[in-house]
Amino acid sequence: MGYGGGDLANARMTRASGDGGIDGIIHEDALGLDAVYVQAKRYAPDIKVGRPAIQQFIGSLTGEGATKGVFVTTSDFSAEARGYLGKVQHRVVLIDGRRLAQLMIRHGVGVRNRTTYVIRGIDEDYFADLTAG
Repeated sequence: MGYGGGDLANARMTRASGDGGIDGIIHEDALGLDAVYVQAKRYAPDIKVGRPAIQQFIGSLTGEGATKGVFVTTSDFSAEARGYLGKVQHRVVLIDGRRLAQLMIRHGVGVRNRTTYVIRGIDEDYFADLTAG
């Protein structure tokens, strides 16, 4: 998506355990002047991420001295979780499963082309040249 100047070296995953509620850090620019902290949760579609998980993430951001975060889930967020973000100073973007799939497809991450379709239309200029000559 262009973060870190497109260089994968400008992003890192944290340890699986003891990560303090942060799963990854992405530098916004190639110089690493500002960072976006990431939390990811893989939940079943019927289980929503609730306000407590968002509050914990905000606490983790505060502990890191961070102001920006992205919380990603394969499911969805509860209304309480979404509403809570309006009460904090941190800038946090919530990405639910549907939006995650859209972003993966748009940016070609974790997906591959299986079939390509070519849709052809009539080239009216081609026929106009034939009748003119």
